[in-house]
Amino acid sequence: MDPNMISTISVIGAGTMGRQIALLAAISGFRTNCIDNNPGQVEDARAFTISYLQGRVDKGRLTDEQAQQAGSRLHFASDFVEALKETDFVIEAAVEKLEVKRELFSQLDRYCPKHAILATNSSYIVSSRIADATGRPEKVCNMHFFNPALVMKCVEVVKGVHTSEETAQVAVGLARRLNKEPVLLNKEIYGFLVNRIFSSITSEALYLIDMGIASPEDIDSAVVNALGHPMGPCRLMDMNGLDFAYIRRMERYRETDDPADKPAVILVEKYARGEWGKKTGKGFFEYEKE
Repeated sequence: MDPNMISTISVIGAGTMGRQIALLAAISGFRTNCIDNNPGQVEDARAFTISYLQGRVDKGRLTDEQAQQAGSRLHFASDFVEALKETDFVIEAAVEKLEVKRELFSQLDRYCPKHAILATNSSYIVSSRIADATGRPEKVCNMHFFNPALVMKCVEVVKGVHTSEETAQVAVGLARRLNKEPVLLNKEIYGFLVNRIFSSITSEALYLIDMGIASPEDIDSAVVNALGHPMGPCRLMDMNGLDFAYIRRMERYRETDDPADKPAVILVEKYARGEWGKKTGKGFFEYEKE
């Protein structure tokens, strides 16, 4: 498949990442389906789209006509059987749980056209753990966007042993059509490129908090003002979601049974209290609730 032949993209999941990827695709000129079986999530995504597009118009980044066209290209659905009939490329952005993704990909394989490529936005679960749930493993890969997907330029495309060269190159080409800067990993590795580096930083930050050595504020200040990062690890975890960080680390611990992979104490406490970061109004820092 030629990346330029892709006309319809379907995004599975209307959460923080899914709604942004779907809107990005619509702004980039693709007919886009944003699909979630939670009607409330769909309505939240719809409201986000309206607000975001109007904000772009107010700031002069889009004309009224461009915003209206983008909005008209984006379709929301809670039943994906009908929505998937004409899709060329699927990007799954559901919860980071392997069993959920495997069930989803089995259904995607059943309802998508035979030529459609099935990509997961997972930042840690490699597609080789999902591909055999489909009858098209050669068309399955990781295509990992970064939060906020509407802003961040990098997209990691990961080629598993099952992934065809054509599929990998189509994903790279699509990322460029979305005005992103793709990086291609020729082999799977846990955490890919960016998160392997980021995990080392966040793990150390969480350890320092657990040990009472420094506060989140001072850790972030040190990383920003000494290392030159635009944002400290604690605020970045808040933005990505502490619930996501907890679930990911628990998934890893279940895989390895290594105590070193357990979530940090502070992360467990915040997850249990529902202090999941910006989305809930409080994480390591306080925010106006979304």
